[in-house]
Amino acid sequence: MELNSKYNPAELEQKWYSHWMDKGYFHSEPDEREPYTIVIPPPNVTGVLHMGHMLNNTIQDVLIRRARMQGKNACWVPGTDHASIATENKVVQKLKNEGIEKSQIDRDTFLKHAWEWREKHGNIILEQLKKLGASCDWERTSFTMDDHMYESVIQVFIDLYNKGLIYRGVRMVNWDPQALTAVSDEEVIYKEVQSKLYYLRYQVVGSDDFLTIATTRPETILGDTAICVHPEDERFFSFHGQKVLVPLINRPIPVIVDEYVDREFGTGALKITPAHDINDYHIGLKHKLPSIDIFNDNGTLSPAAALLIGMDRFEARKAIIPMLESAGSCVKIEDYTNKVGFSERTDAIIEPKLSLQWFLKMEAFAAKALEVVENGSIQFHPPKFKNTYKHWMENVKDWCISRQLWWGQRIPVYYLPNQEMVVAKNLEEAYSKANELFPESGFTMNDLVQDEDVVDTWFSSWLWPMAVFDGIRFPGNADIKYYYPTNDLVTAPDIIFFWVARMIMAGNEYAGQIPFKNVYFTGIVRDKIGRKMSKTLGNSPDPLDLIATYGADGVRVGMLLTAPAGNDLPFDESLCEQGRNFSNKIWNALRLVKGWEIDPNLHQPQTAGIATQWFEARFNEVHALTEDHFDKFRLSDALMGTYKLIWDDFCSWYLEMIKPEYGKPIDSQTYETTISLFGKLMQLLHPFMPYITEEIWHHLYPETKTDLIVTIKPSTASFNNEILHQFDAAAEAINGIRKVRAEKNIPFRDAISLKVKLNGPKAFENFDQIICKLCNISEIQYIEHSLEGAFGFIARSTEFFIPLTENIDLEAELKKLQEELTYTKGFLDSVLKKLSNERFVAGAPEKVIALERKKQADAESRIQVLEQQISGLQKQL
Repeated sequence: MELNSKYNPAELEQKWYSHWMDKGYFHSEPDEREPYTIVIPPPNVTGVLHMGHMLNNTIQDVLIRRARMQGKNACWVPGTDHASIATENKVVQKLKNEGIEKSQIDRDTFLKHAWEWREKHGNIILEQLKKLGASCDWERTSFTMDDHMYESVIQVFIDLYNKGLIYRGVRMVNWDPQALTAVSDEEVIYKEVQSKLYYLRYQVVGSDDFLTIATTRPETILGDTAICVHPEDERFFSFHGQKVLVPLINRPIPVIVDEYVDREFGTGALKITPAHDINDYHIGLKHKLPSIDIFNDNGTLSPAAALLIGMDRFEARKAIIPMLESAGSCVKIEDYTNKVGFSERTDAIIEPKLSLQWFLKMEAFAAKALEVVENGSIQFHPPKFKNTYKHWMENVKDWCISRQLWWGQRIPVYYLPNQEMVVAKNLEEAYSKANELFPESGFTMNDLVQDEDVVDTWFSSWLWPMAVFDGIRFPGNADIKYYYPTNDLVTAPDIIFFWVARMIMAGNEYAGQIPFKNVYFTGIVRDKIGRKMSKTLGNSPDPLDLIATYGADGVRVGMLLTAPAGNDLPFDESLCEQGRNFSNKIWNALRLVKGWEIDPNLHQPQTAGIATQWFEARFNEVHALTEDHFDKFRLSDALMGTYKLIWDDFCSWYLEMIKPEYGKPIDSQTYETTISLFGKLMQLLHPFMPYITEEIWHHLYPETKTDLIVTIKPSTASFNNEILHQFDAAAEAINGIRKVRAEKNIPFRDAISLKVKLNGPKAFENFDQIICKLCNISEIQYIEHSLEGAFGFIARSTEFFIPLTENIDLEAELKKLQEELTYTKGFLDSVLKKLSNERFVAGAPEKVIALERKKQADAESRIQVLEQQISGLQKQL
């Protein structure tokens, strides 16, 4: 195959992804192999690829490709989440743009529009993941509203209801006035905002006295049913048992006492609005206060408010202030900073609201879900998130699972004319149950009315690892028995309770075992100055643009180079450029190797034999370290180890050591070994950079019919530590000689001789010829005494000398050496001063002391060499 002068990622990515798909490499069916399973955290059906998806799915693909090359039956199940609130908002907006209000159409018509929207937009993100190289089993793609997923959710609801774990009740919920639905506590984002604190006075009934309170929400006084003070607050003793009048509407309400009141906030007196504040709600229950709900579902004021009816809550806040001022009820207004809850989905300010909802009792699940994490059955990476998880599990609250939406799995509850209800899979089953329970009722099927609400989206997602294999409806099927429990879950820590904990609970309940063995928590992708990436800030690049610019492999490397588990990723586009440069480096190495002419009659040179022995040892050393990093989920470290093995050890050292002279052939033994080593490197690198490695594999082995993606990667093997130490010593010598050439402007084409004085065992045994080759040394001579009138340096305990050439300016060289001597003596003085400090020596760790003593020894040796060199030069002047 002809090699292009430049690597073209766009052309090759399309070629290889199509090839892998055509070959069915991503698809898995149960067989005799060990399974390795990952289920994708299903992105919202409304979503498009962002940097967080890039990081998360790159990590999953690395894990799945590695497992595939370990000979495991790798299965990565993709899919999307129906995202009730987000999708319904999108569809409502689409209809508005077409002049249609949701209220003007029935449920079935709306759902038809929703499904049309999903068919048009729902798979965009999955198609984008293919650009990244995601090797998902696309034949298993699931959607949380698919029939088998939908039926699984309904089945679980019925089961939990029958077990007495699902109940219906009026509770204070977080109400999203834009989405017109309740949302869970975990879906409320608290932000610090600049508000106002309004001081309002309430007249005491039958008196000229007033009781002043402070509130950030003056419009809610219309729903007040009490004023509360602390029982030990002397300022309000005279008000105990009194009644006051709500300003503007003059409704008499009692003054009650409760230790809940914070005496330091505002005036120390607290208005109580049970229908619109969670804490007021609990005080209202305790003191048996009435609740007055002054808001409609859309956040406008209801008739119960008596004033400003139909006005938006924030407009009402503006309108009520002049009314209060005119009535003499507004004492003062202050600036105030407080935290306000916003809906995660719509960014609307949450309204606490009493509402009739469905709830799931969580205490029954929490203890067992905590136990499997604490006993190590499920491992968190990094483990620090166990504390977060434990806090959630020990403070769990009942889960509000109903949502006032149409898009989602509809709650399977049917209400009867006699105020009773039945829970059933469908209308037919509900009708049958109703007739069994009430045989004399004479109900017809049309008399049954299904609950209008749907379940929370997370109520389908918590079944994901089982439901994708249809393990809820058919718990004994071949897929669930083979693939479940899955192996690893890759997700973000912000959904540790939303999703991770709930999947563990569902797995325990419906499969009798944990859903996965490891949870890898990714960090948040931030820009290089630490800000979270977002569309609002405009600091989030389009992932597809990055792929077009740097290639998918380059972007994958860029994402992973600084992606330690659980820690935020400080993303910089230059990292993707580094990934692209790495691709070019490997491509150029291939062009170099494939450009060599092979002479089968040549014997392998000694230099090549030593080089291949060293690199094989180095490969096995790094391979073992990389496997250890993978086992500990240190993917960034695993990549960096492989990156350096290829860039530094293979390209910069090995290829230079074995490279034939310009225009001359290479022996076949060295060439074949090099091809083999190159191939093994591609196997190690493939999970990180699938495209370029597959392309290079086929250039290395043009006759092969086996694609790299399905080869079995090399096993770890023992390695020769001694040759690694010898090379390290030789590399120091080579770098020292190269430094002298650079500093003294000695061209590489000019051969030089090297004198070596050993002051101990020879550390670079067997590497003399390699030193000669890489440094153009005409001869190496071992001497017993230091050489005057030569350039010198020390590597470890060995002294190296390069005789002066005729073109050297002796006076300039002497000046350089004297300057270096002055600097080195000053450095030595600073080290000795530190070591003579008794407090430092007594308090510093042994490693630090040892490092300082090594600095001392190195400086003393360097001073000795410099003084000898200066003496030798002075004699020549």
